[in-house]
Amino acid sequence: MDLLIAARRGARHQSGPIWKIAERIEAARVIGLGDKGYVGLSNVVFCPFEGRGKPQRKKDANSTHAKLRSPGERAIAQLKNWKVLRRLRCCPQRAGQITRAVLVLQLREAG
Repeated sequence: MDLLIAARRGARHQSGPIWKIAERIEAARVIGLGDKGYVGLSNVVFCPFEGRGKPQRKKDANSTHAKLRSPGERAIAQLKNWKVLRRLRCCPQRAGQITRAVLVLQLREAG
């Protein structure tokens, strides 16, 4: 499974014309799992159902969605603990490579 990492700092929507997240996911021929901020973005980005009083099938779908997203959310939370990523002083295009390297080190350390 390929990992597509594209993030912006802070609580900002990442689907704007600069990022073209939906197009990148579609071009990579993978599906995306978004949070509720991405509802309606694209047919390739699946989001949880919103609202209260959902039928059980929607609750089950949201539960499965959360289970699929949890490894990525956990990895991002772990990356935030690495001080090297707080103030990168390199070309921004290298941030993805550094992030992948840090993830490999984190997984190796965890065993």
